[in-house]
Amino acid sequence: MTRAIFEKLKGTRSKFLIGIALLGPGLIAANAGNDAGGVATYASAGAQFGYRTLFIMVLVTIALVIVQEMSARLGAYSGEGLGSLIREHFSIRFTTLAIIAFIIANGGLVVSEFAGIAAALQLFHISRYVSVPIAAFLVWALVVFSSYRRAERLFLVLSLAFLTYPVAAILAHPHWGVVSSNLLLPHLLTSKSFLFLSVALIGTTITPYMQFYIAAAVPDKGIGPNEYKRERIDTIVGTVFANIISIFIIIATAAAITHRAPLASASQAALALKPVAGSLATELFGIGLLGASALAAAVVPLSTAYAVSETMGSERSVSKKFSEAPIFLGLFTVQIVVGATIALIPSNLISTLVNAQVLNGIITPLLLMYILVLANKKSLLGKAANGPIFRAVATVCVAIVGVLSVVVLYQTVAGWV
Repeated sequence: MTRAIFEKLKGTRSKFLIGIALLGPGLIAANAGNDAGGVATYASAGAQFGYRTLFIMVLVTIALVIVQEMSARLGAYSGEGLGSLIREHFSIRFTTLAIIAFIIANGGLVVSEFAGIAAALQLFHISRYVSVPIAAFLVWALVVFSSYRRAERLFLVLSLAFLTYPVAAILAHPHWGVVSSNLLLPHLLTSKSFLFLSVALIGTTITPYMQFYIAAAVPDKGIGPNEYKRERIDTIVGTVFANIISIFIIIATAAAITHRAPLASASQAALALKPVAGSLATELFGIGLLGASALAAAVVPLSTAYAVSETMGSERSVSKKFSEAPIFLGLFTVQIVVGATIALIPSNLISTLVNAQVLNGIITPLLLMYILVLANKKSLLGKAANGPIFRAVATVCVAIVGVLSVVVLYQTVAGWV
């Protein structure tokens, strides 16, 4: 009897350990969206429009679950990343278009991450002209000299400061009836600024590098068709968890800042953490923003370098020397230099962060179409390809994001004219 119980517990422990081993890509990819640009955009939404964008976040969460699931499924059943799949299943012209769009989208994000570092350290009275060059060199050196993995843990721990937002939202005592109403029912505005910020929310939540990351990370971790059931749970749970944090950032900021206007500084965004940290709210926000920004400042350009190298079939690894992986490390270096340089241009750092997410939101629908087409292919995924209902829902999600992006692009160009 005792032996039988022991064997049962041993089997349960083995299953648990297998589950823990598989847990990761979905959760990591989804939480990557809560970087500097994400936090700034969610905080801006709460400060400028209160709880009105919460319904949009519910829809965006559903769309992100669908997109992330398709990307993870593509990785698990094909054993390849999106870069390779696009190269193999699309013409050279369409492959080039996809990679150029991805480079532009990630380029804007790299700028926003260094702007986030500047905003974080300005809270500690350090000039951007000091913080950005030093941060750029450190991020570059950590990756090129292969010590990035150690620093990654530190950056990740620092960014965990943002997990205090749900507590801050509760302690701020928002009107939960109003919050629930805005979560379940649309309270939208037709103003240009509301539409602009809505696209920014889409751009910072459904970020292309998240899809490229999870599609590559799943097969890299040895997750195939047999293990995909667990990975699917990881992907969905990770996505929902990350977006719950995003929603709480909006709620906490809306409750803390009652004067409805765009955020003017990082110190204003830090007010939302006052119920948790009191007089140390600014420091807590600064630490979280620094960790999230530094982590993404390395991950985003690395994802671009991996995608381009993968598409070209060239060597790609942080453990290689420049002579062994010139395209991979060269592209990473160029992104760091250009992103940091643009972040040094005098501007409102919060506006820079939000504008980068709008650029991402405009480009995102194009890259989502590639994912949708690939996930629909039975010749690629067999029975795991999108079924009729899933295909219809995914198509509607991509179409809505596309329409919003086109409208904002039109308004932006019309404003220039």
